[in-house]
Formats: sequence, structure tokens, C-alpha cells
Amino acid sequence: MIAVTPLQLQGPHARLEPLAAHHHDDLVEAVRDGELWNLWYTFIPTPDRMQAEIERRLQLQAQGSMVPFAVIEPASGQAVGMTTYMNIDAAHHRVEIGSTWYRRRVQRSALNTQCKRLLLSHAFDTLGCIAVEFRTHWFNHDSRHAIERLGAKLDGVLRSHQIAPNGSLRDTAVYSIIASEWPAVRSHLDYQLARPRPAP
Repeated sequence: MIAVTPLQLQGPHARLEPLAAHHHDDLVEAVRDGELWNLWYTFIPTPDRMQAEIERRLQLQAQGSMVPFAVIEPASGQAVGMTTYMNIDAAHHRVEIGSTWYRRRVQRSALNTQCKRLLLSHAFDTLGCIAVEFRTHWFNHDSRHAIERLGAKLDGVLRSHQIAPNGSLRDTAVYSIIASEWPAVRSHLDYQLARPRPAP
């Protein structure tokens, strides 16, 4: 059995803090950068629903099925997004990294790579996971490409998996990284983080 509990993870390009009510104002500002809730193929809260979303994630944490984080940009000290360990399967040593979004200004920066490096390292090296899963909407091409760039492989597509807020049926692309692949993925992420990148 694995035990996934709230914790802080730190890297040069991002810090992950346990999600808390005091992150609310930063997250409202973050979600307004790009009006992210207008992306029809994602589930990103509107500014007026941010408090409810924080409460929802913390309730799932209390139930043992999610560990939510606020993503902190080290340079500003501000929360610029959210991510989670979710669908925690303690008996089978599996977790999903998901419910992730970042403000537009930091997208395509080293911040996302750093977050995934921190979460994957903790999952495989500390928790002893045998697999880490990622799920996204079939039409969320940016998310699918980002997951594939990590080194995750497509397990399959769950057809008509969920009903989206607009009433459409979501096909969910399911990816994973398994423990035997982690050393190569880790090397790849470390290489990506070491490359010079323009500041967001």
C-alpha cells in the first residue's frame, strides 16, 4: 500500500505547495490570464467558482482520493496554477497526475516540466508507484502533446467517457509511464530542464 499525503516539493523552476484557501486570490488572477475557462475541452473553474473548486479538491483530499497542490512561481512567489495526485489507487501503487492548469504567461515554460519532474520523482522514487497515469480530452491537443513530450505512452482511448459541461461526450486519452520507464524519462526531463529557455 502507498500512502499519498500532502507535502511540499521544490525545484528551481517551480514549487508545489499543499493547496489551501489562502491561494484563492492568486488563482483567480491566474485563471483570468487567458480566460482559461473558455477552453471547451477542459474543466477549469471560472473566477467566481475558484473558492468552490478549492473546497472540492480539499474535500477529495479528506476522502483520500486526491492530493491537490498550488503551483508557485519562485520568482514572484505567486500561485500560477493547480495540479494534483488523483485517482489514488493505494493497493495497486498507482496514481494519476491531473486536474492541471497554468496561467497563460507561464505555459510552455520550464515550470510545467519542473512540476512533472517533481511529481513523477516523488511517485516513483518515494512512493514506489508501479505506474503513473495521465488523462486528457482527445481534442486537447496541447495537453496530449505535452504528455507525450514527457515520455508517456498512450494506453488507449475511453470512448464517450464523460459528459462535458457543454453536453458533448468526452473521449478520454489515457497515458501512462511505468516504473521501468522512469529512469529514461527522468534523464529526458533533466535534459529538458538544463536547456536554456526564454523567461515566461
